[in-house]
Amino acid sequence: MSVAKIIEISAESPTSFEDAIAQGIAKASKTVHGIKSAWVKEQHVVVKDGKVVLYRVDLKLTFVLD
Repeated sequence: MSVAKIIEISAESPTSFEDAIAQGIAKASKTVHGIKSAWVKEQHVVVKDGKVVLYRVDLKLTFVLD
């Protein structure tokens, strides 16, 4: 039997939502082992002078406990 845990993280990128997701998972993987899935809870953008300057995502990561 395996037991999983879910944590929530936020990540951002000046490039895209996809890049923010990839960077968030890559960073979390350095300290959280066994990540099995990620769910995008919310997406936000920061707008400056009428242009999108930053993409933010809130992610829920699922990983299996040892």
